[in-house]
Amino acid sequence: MWENWAFDPYNGRMMRMLLAVAVSAVAASTALGQTPQPFPRPGAPPAQPPAAPPPAGAPAAPVADPAAPSAATLGLPVYPAAEFLASYDAGRAQRYYLFGAAASFADIVTYYRNVLRERGNLVFEEPPTHMFEVGRFRQESMAFPPGVTVKDWTWGGSAGYPNPRLGGEPARFPTVIMVVPAPPETAR
Repeated sequence: MWENWAFDPYNGRMMRMLLAVAVSAVAASTALGQTPQPFPRPGAPPAQPPAAPPPAGAPAAPVADPAAPSAATLGLPVYPAAEFLASYDAGRAQRYYLFGAAASFADIVTYYRNVLRERGNLVFEEPPTHMFEVGRFRQESMAFPPGVTVKDWTWGGSAGYPNPRLGGEPARFPTVIMVVPAPPETAR
C-alpha cells in the first residue's frame, strides 16, 4: 500500500503545491528581511564591500553582477533581461537562484513556454505562480524538482518585489523567476 504513495497523482500535486508555498515563503522572507551574507570559507578572499550608488542625478546603468550564474552554468535558460538577485542552498547539494524581471508575468511565462517547449502548470492563481518542471524529481537526492518557477509580485496591488540593490533600477520587480538546476550528480 505505502510503496506506491509517490506515484499517486494527489501526492504529486501536493508536492508541487508545497514547493510553491516554500518558494513564496522564501521570497517573502527575503523581501522583508536583510539579504543573507555567505559564510566565509577557509582560504577564500575577503568579501568586497558593495559599490557606492551613483551620485544623485546620474542615470543608473545596469550593472553586470559577476556572481550571476549563466544559463550554461545552470543548465536552464535565464530570461535575457532578468537581473540576478540571490542564490540559496536548497539542501541535498542543490541551490536555487532568484532573478528579478521588469517584464510582466504573462511575458515571462510565454518566454519560458517557448524556450522550454513545455506548457508548465499554473500552481497558484492568487498570486499567479507558474512552474515548469524540466527534470525528474528524485526524492532521495533532491530537495526541489529541477525547473523554473515564475511568480507575479504585482498581484493584489503590490508594487512588486523590492530591488535588493540600493538605488538599483527598477526599484521593484513585477516578476520573480526561480531557477532550480538539477544537483551536480544528476545533471549529467
